[in-house]
Amino acid sequence: MLRFTLRQLEYFVAVGELGSIAQAAEKVSVSSPSISAAINQLEQEFGLPLFVRQHAQGLSLTIAGREMLKQAKLVLQNAEQLVDLAGDISGKVQGPLSIGGLLTFAQVVVPALRAGFERLYPEVRVTQHELDQAQIFSKLRQCEIDVAITYDLDLPGDLTFVPITSLPPYALLCETHPLAGRSSVTVADLLPHPMVLLDLPFSSEYFLSFFLKSGKKPIIAERTRDMAVMRSLVANGFGFSLANVRPFNDLSPDGKKLIFVPLDGDARPMQLGLLSSRDAGNVNVIRTFIDHCKTEYQSGFIPGVNAD
Repeated sequence: MLRFTLRQLEYFVAVGELGSIAQAAEKVSVSSPSISAAINQLEQEFGLPLFVRQHAQGLSLTIAGREMLKQAKLVLQNAEQLVDLAGDISGKVQGPLSIGGLLTFAQVVVPALRAGFERLYPEVRVTQHELDQAQIFSKLRQCEIDVAITYDLDLPGDLTFVPITSLPPYALLCETHPLAGRSSVTVADLLPHPMVLLDLPFSSEYFLSFFLKSGKKPIIAERTRDMAVMRSLVANGFGFSLANVRPFNDLSPDGKKLIFVPLDGDARPMQLGLLSSRDAGNVNVIRTFIDHCKTEYQSGFIPGVNAD
């Protein structure tokens, strides 16, 4: 008879991935003593040490622990599939759903989509993660997230992208910028001015590609990986920047006004959509979430995307 639970396996996987009981406790929202007790019970049940306790470096998996971690992940995935199968048979949408959101717009788009979905399907347990594009690819492949709301930036062939809408680029300017009064700007207009680059994997390459076509490089005055910091730098006159999602509120985090001006020319628009593994469409809760996102867009309920 099995004397361990799926919950204990979940705690074990969290500690194995993070190497820390405290961080694992924060991730799964339980107390550290509960995590410790679960690990001790699993080690007693299996008759194997799963971790090497190192006071300074945290916990490291033993050789046996690494093998058990692989199997524990498979068991949890199979358990989730059983829940989803039950939902398919009963017609219910239920079980866990882990959503990734691209850092450049996660704070604008993901919470509203998630809130609407949870109201419709209260038996779904949703978690969300703010990630850059490279992290999204990695976590989808490792089954650490189920679906991601992202752009069509250098998409790999082993993942499936469902487009929702096309988003052309904007130039972000402060109120006093020489180009702030324009109805549109071109790359040639921007080149003489300093730029605040949103320096995230794939995103920065996309924005810089506009200038490469002109054969000239922009004057990069500032770099940041944080969308909010980028907006504040622009609003305070450190330079222009580029973005594809326009929030309803045209204020920077410190309350200064931002000007959004469409970028003219042949700059490729971004496709916003849902990225998942190839077989995700067979999973009821993922399929339902993708359909929900399409419906929300068609109804005009995605902030920053339906703002016009």
